[in-house]
Amino acid sequence: MHFTLYSRSYCHLCQDMLDALQLLQTPEKPFTVEVIDIDDSADATLLARFDELVPVLYGALAQPELCHYFLDEAAVRHYLAQGK
Repeated sequence: MHFTLYSRSYCHLCQDMLDALQLLQTPEKPFTVEVIDIDDSADATLLARFDELVPVLYGALAQPELCHYFLDEAAVRHYLAQGK
């Protein structure tokens, strides 16, 4: 299982979301989280897309976002239960 978190280094909501997400990890449901700082990215489209929405959390990038601003624990647990 893998998550992608679009974030900013100075964003307290981003850190809060990452912390809350990591609390959902269990030995039975391990996962990785790739944190992408939209301000440090060489991809200007990320900044344009996520500028006012960070933090934004994705499971599968081909699927809609799981949540933004605050962790949607129910959506994350549902994603983990699906085992994608």
